[in-house]
Amino acid sequence: MSQAPVTLAEFRSVIAGLDGPDAAAISAAEDRNAQLTKPPAALGRLEDLARWYAGWRGTGRPELSAPQVVIFAGNHGIAARGVSAFPPEVTVQMVANFEHGGAAINQLSKAFGARMDVHALDLDRPTADFTAAPAMSEDEILSALTTGWNAVDPRADLLVTGEMGIGNTTAAAAIAHALYGGEAADWVGRGTGVDDAGLTLKAQVVAEGVARHAGGDGIDTLARLGGREIAAMAGAILRARVENIPVILDGFICCSAAACLQALNDTALDHCVAGHVSAESAHPALLTRLGKDPLLSLGLRLGEGSGAALAIGVLKGAVACHSGMATFAEAGVSEGA
Repeated sequence: MSQAPVTLAEFRSVIAGLDGPDAAAISAAEDRNAQLTKPPAALGRLEDLARWYAGWRGTGRPELSAPQVVIFAGNHGIAARGVSAFPPEVTVQMVANFEHGGAAINQLSKAFGARMDVHALDLDRPTADFTAAPAMSEDEILSALTTGWNAVDPRADLLVTGEMGIGNTTAAAAIAHALYGGEAADWVGRGTGVDDAGLTLKAQVVAEGVARHAGGDGIDTLARLGGREIAAMAGAILRARVENIPVILDGFICCSAAACLQALNDTALDHCVAGHVSAESAHPALLTRLGKDPLLSLGLRLGEGSGAALAIGVLKGAVACHSGMATFAEAGVSEGA
């Protein structure tokens, strides 16, 4: 299915009807892994990753040669409440930096052979302040989901989604609080580096927004509390699933987008792994809710898809060992007793 759904009801229908991985490919990958020139489980989690990747690519001996990194940018009306250490103008400036190849994500994409695309979503038109109104109308979230869907190259064999948007850690915290409960303070972090007063303000803003927009499903939560770039990431992650393209999730904001899909279908993120656990304080709790064990823990808190892009190397290594190693028979090596 390459054409984007044309209504929110159709997006919901796609999420509800997702297919699983290729069981025959997983079985073939397991058989191959058992014959490789190494002791059983000697490559640890790399073996699990290779089998997982094989299942989604539909072959017991996959290759990973065409990763895609997509960065979405959006501006948030909630930023006017002073929840970020930086002004909204930085979003536009960073998009220009992405386009000119000057950001960290550009370097990481290049280092791991990934195509990188940038999509700016109506930066001159921030979402509404979600403490006063839904962040996005039905037409606006549909447009953002569609942008994400259409941004995915169906020829890619791996997807990383990243983001840029001043105020978006507040939106992500509001999504997490709405989906998982607890206290607002449990889900807010320092984002771009706010001080203690800023942290308190973020918690207050999140609590106000969630109280105003209680109820609804994952798409409702995304529309009421999220941002265009967060919705676009959700659309891209969903398109990847439909195309059997595995996904490496990035940090807190990316995972909040993914959480909205999982809220509609418990299996919606089976094609995803968590690239890293970030330094944003609520990210570990969000990963636990998603049931994802991160591949890396390096204290990153940049966003942009940077942690997930770095994890491309881990997954490439897993696939290269699985598909490139010789079997005992091929190598003429005696197997253990």
